[in-house]
Amino acid sequence: MATAITTPEVVNAPPVSTQPVNLTASAIVKVKEIMATQDPHPAGLRIGVVGGGCSGFQYSMSFENQQGMMDKVVRFDDLKVFVDATSAMYLNGCTVDYVETLEAAGFKFENPQVKSTCGCGSSFSV
Repeated sequence: MATAITTPEVVNAPPVSTQPVNLTASAIVKVKEIMATQDPHPAGLRIGVVGGGCSGFQYSMSFENQQGMMDKVVRFDDLKVFVDATSAMYLNGCTVDYVETLEAAGFKFENPQVKSTCGCGSSFSV
């Protein structure tokens, strides 16, 4: 009687992103376009989470002239995105897109950690 020996199949897990936030190509283009109009030219874009709104948290975006001591820096080609350590916890896995429709245009945050949003969609809770 022969016994068949089988080896288990090894499946590699998809790589886990170590970046606190991702930007789509259209978001990168729009940020660079806006940055080009600034004087002096900013060092990068800060993306964060701040307390406020009817659901508890809101996203924030602003231009920065220098990196903070505790910032995580994410590079998208020659665009630097600064994220503070606290915001990085809430943004982990978040994708920022720039969307233009007939009704409006703006940056859209797709965050898998969000449990609920307010009625107007400008704030969220985790």
